[in-house]
Amino acid sequence: MAEGTRAAVVLGSGGARGYAHVGAIEVLRERGFEIVAIAGTSMGALVGGVTAAGKLDEYTEWARGLSQREVWRLLDLSITSPGGAIRAERIIHKVGEILGGATIESLPIPFTAVATDINARREVWFQRGSVERAIRASIAIPGVITPAVINGRVLVDGGLINPVPIEPTAAVEADLTVAVSLSGMRALGATATPVKASSEQRPREEWTTRLRRGASEMLESERVRAITGRFAHAREVPDALDPAVAAGLDGAHLTDGVLSVPVSLGGDPPVGSLATDALVRAPADIGLVDLLNMSLETMSALISRYRMASNPPDVLVTVPSNAVRTLDFHRAAEMIELGRQLTTEALDQAGY
Repeated sequence: MAEGTRAAVVLGSGGARGYAHVGAIEVLRERGFEIVAIAGTSMGALVGGVTAAGKLDEYTEWARGLSQREVWRLLDLSITSPGGAIRAERIIHKVGEILGGATIESLPIPFTAVATDINARREVWFQRGSVERAIRASIAIPGVITPAVINGRVLVDGGLINPVPIEPTAAVEADLTVAVSLSGMRALGATATPVKASSEQRPREEWTTRLRRGASEMLESERVRAITGRFAHAREVPDALDPAVAAGLDGAHLTDGVLSVPVSLGGDPPVGSLATDALVRAPADIGLVDLLNMSLETMSALISRYRMASNPPDVLVTVPSNAVRTLDFHRAAEMIELGRQLTTEALDQAGY
């Protein structure tokens, strides 16, 4: 049924989980779909751009070979960079080499990269100009990767406003729209149902079990280590330079290479109590970058649900938000395979 079917493909934001987009596109091609348009934001813009340029195989081969140390070198950490700790110029330069200076209007497949104009508070669709510069603007995770400035606009990650940008494909003559969201419910049983709770301090017996369960989930999903920990272990951050001090974070500290900030979960437990110990030693001691990314992912999931409710895709592939951490770009192989698996299941369910 899929042979010759024209598909508009929408690729969402989500950092390293975006390697799942590669697996999704591989499955679509294997099933005979003709991809007639691609819209992407953040990592979706990167994978979408190299796909539209006919360079996906070259990019995938390079990404599969990256080690963890090579990824951190390419991300180009700089504590003093304004607007983000990562410049990402090295990785964008490599992507630019793969693209060979391609422009969006010259691509064999129509392509839209979505970014966010942080001053105007509106999304920006790049449908002309340098593919490389459009990708750079779209991947600028607020507070993590430095913003891009193009023609006076300060641009950050398109996922801030439109995590799964279906709208740019609305006018495309296609038989169906396939969207890949990287902000799915966490794999460890989360639910979208709101929780009604009291802000009054309750006896610790009522909440310590829940806290331990949450800590266990976070440990299993590997989200308790911060980006600065990786650099500290790699000795790329001098011992004399404490990122907490450099960042001006009151109460933050660097322990075993992990930058942490105190996080209160409500109430004022006495110092030295089990409550205080649990807050410090369990999930509250989250790395700053991880905490920011988790916040953005929570927001993205909500925005995606509302936007897709009014403009749903024909096929939706959903990748759990805790599949890998946002900056785990050395885990390409497993995310590509996960993308293949989830796309196969979604297409089978939809009858394609």
